[in-house]
Amino acid sequence: MQRVRRIPERKVDIGDEATITLEAYADTIVPGEKRWPGDRAIAGVSTGGGSVAAGALDLLRWDATGIHDGLEDLAKLVNGHATAYAEKTGLALDADVPPFVALDYGDRVALIVELTTPGHEEKDFWVLLSLFCNMAYDSAAHLHTAEALAAGHPGLEAMGITQPDTDGLWRFQDFGYGRQLAAHHPDTTLSGSPA
Repeated sequence: MQRVRRIPERKVDIGDEATITLEAYADTIVPGEKRWPGDRAIAGVSTGGGSVAAGALDLLRWDATGIHDGLEDLAKLVNGHATAYAEKTGLALDADVPPFVALDYGDRVALIVELTTPGHEEKDFWVLLSLFCNMAYDSAAHLHTAEALAAGHPGLEAMGITQPDTDGLWRFQDFGYGRQLAAHHPDTTLSGSPA
């Protein structure tokens, strides 16, 4: 059994440590491919862009989430859990990166499963963080949809979201149920609003 190395002082400031930790967390929720060969935050277990490429950090830092002010604390907390996980499982952690980032993908997944399991006292934090990481990928909630598509947003493209018409609106030639369910109300304007 390997002994866990104590993490010496690092050469990165807490902002960088929080960023790389949160990127690693987001990549565990919706994996993507490495951005460069030495990328430590992204495990590289998938092809194409994942949550990080979809802007997970931008969404997490958006004040509309309500968790933006506590992100550095969450990064510290998950790093503490990663250190405890490494001690419990006998893993040696690379001191050049934060503890969560030092875990391989399988261990990151195992730790997140542990943290999000019903009954874990911090479950609500980790489920919320996971949901926001997923939201960045599957809805690009922090971006205007047309702009996200124009920029090649990986999640929206993977789901087959089409580009809007030239006026920026989406129209669908086929009815969702294969037939028109109701006629427009006579007081409906051309924009679809009530008169």
